[in-house]
Amino acid sequence: MSDQPRMTVEKPWTGRFTEPTDAFVEAFGASVGFDQRLWRQDITGSMAHARMLAEVGVLTAEERDAILQGLEQIVGEIERGEFTWSIALEDVHMNIESRLTALIGVAGKKLHTGRSRNDQVATDIRLWLRDEIDTVLAELGRLRGGLIDLAEREAESVMPGFTHLQTAQPVSFGHHMLAWEAMLARDAERLVDCRRRVNRMPLGSAALAGTSYPIDRTLTARLLGFGGICENSLDAVSDRDFAIEFTAAAALIMTHLSRFSEELILWSSAQFDFVDLGDAFCTGSSIMPQKKNPDVPELVRGKSGRVFGHLTALLTLMKGQPLAYNKDNQEDKEPLFDTVDTLRGSLRVYADMIPRMTLKHAHMREAARRGFSTATDLADYLVRKGVAFRDAHEIVGRAVRLGVDSGRDLAELALDELRQFSDQIDDDVYQVLTLEGSLAARDHLGGTAPTQVRAACAQARERLAG
Repeated sequence: MSDQPRMTVEKPWTGRFTEPTDAFVEAFGASVGFDQRLWRQDITGSMAHARMLAEVGVLTAEERDAILQGLEQIVGEIERGEFTWSIALEDVHMNIESRLTALIGVAGKKLHTGRSRNDQVATDIRLWLRDEIDTVLAELGRLRGGLIDLAEREAESVMPGFTHLQTAQPVSFGHHMLAWEAMLARDAERLVDCRRRVNRMPLGSAALAGTSYPIDRTLTARLLGFGGICENSLDAVSDRDFAIEFTAAAALIMTHLSRFSEELILWSSAQFDFVDLGDAFCTGSSIMPQKKNPDVPELVRGKSGRVFGHLTALLTLMKGQPLAYNKDNQEDKEPLFDTVDTLRGSLRVYADMIPRMTLKHAHMREAARRGFSTATDLADYLVRKGVAFRDAHEIVGRAVRLGVDSGRDLAELALDELRQFSDQIDDDVYQVLTLEGSLAARDHLGGTAPTQVRAACAQARERLAG
C-alpha cells in the first residue's frame, strides 16, 4: 500500500478539532490496509446511493452523472493499480470519497448526503459477504459432486466401519463417502439460510437514527439486489451477528473437513493403507526418502483451529458493546476476511484432491475381514432362528473368542465348531458371514447395501442440482 504525504490530506471531519491526529494514533486507527478489499462493494453502494438521491431530488441529474462517471474512473484506477491508498484517510470509504472529490469537485462532497460511514461499512460488508457465500456454496457443491461420483463408483467396495476406531461392521466405501456428503449438504443449508439474513440492507440508517433527507431505502435496496431492509437504524449499524453467524457456519464446515482430514491421514498411513493421495497433494521428507506426507489434510485439520479462533474473536468483540456503532467494530473485518479465505482455500483443495485419490481395495477388504466385522450378522441370523437377541449376543461372543484364540475369522470356523455354541446354526450361516452378504443385508433407506448406496447417490445428486 502506498501512502500520500500527510500534510496534503484534508480529513472530512476536522472542523471539530484544533490539532491534527497523532501520527501513531493515525496509523494505529487506520483500517485502509485491510478494508480496501471492500472497494468494489463501496463503489457499488455509492452508485446506488447517488441514483437514489437524484431520484428523490437531493441531487441533480448532472451531479448524479458526475458522481457516477467519477466512480467509474476510480474503478479503473484501482483495477489498473494506479489508485493511491492513504493511511491518513483512514479507511476505504474516505479514500474513495477524497479521490472522487478531487476528480469532480463539489459534487463529490454531496455523495455522502443522507448516510454515514456507519451504515456505509455495514452495507459494504453485507454486499461482500453475500458474494463470498455464493462462491463458498459453489466450492461446496464441487466437493459434494466429487464425493457423490466417488460414492457411486465405489458402491460395492468393502471397507471396515469403525466405532471407537475399532472394527465394527463392514460398510460400502461409497456409503462412507455419502456420510461426508451428508455433512456438507447440511453445511450448505446453513449457508443458504445465513445468506438470507446477510442480504438485508443497512444503508439509510445513517449514523444511528436515520436521516432527515427524503431518502427511498426501498429503491436503494432494489438497486443493490438486497432481499430486505434492516428495519431498525440502531440495530442496522451496530450489530455484526450476520458475520458471526457466517463464521459459525464456516467453523462447522471446517470441523467436518477436519474430521475428513483425520480419516484420510489414518487411511493413507502404512498401518491402514486404505488410500493413496495424489502426489500433487503430498510432500516428502528432507531426511527420510521413503516418506509421503499427507500435507493437505494435515493443513486443513490445522486451519480449522484458525477459524474457531475467529469465531471466538467476533463473539468477544460484540458481547460488550452498547448500542449503537463503536470503533471496536473495525476489528470485525480481518477475522471475517481470513475466515472466508481459509474456508474457500480448504474447500477448493479438497474438491481438487478427492477425485485424484486412489483406493486400495484389497487392503480395505482384508481389514474388514480381520476384525470379526460380521459378528452382528451372526447374531441377527440366530435371532431370525428364534433365539433371543441377548442370548444370541452371548453365543456370538463365545464364537468370537474361539476365533481370537485360533487366529481365524468367523467365516473361517468350521460348521461343527460354530454349532458347539448353538444347534440353531446350519450351513446357510456362511451366507451371512461373508462381507458382501453383510452389506447386501442392510437393504433399507440409509443402509449400506450397494443398491441403497446407488439410490442415495441419485437422491444426493438431485438435491445438489436443486
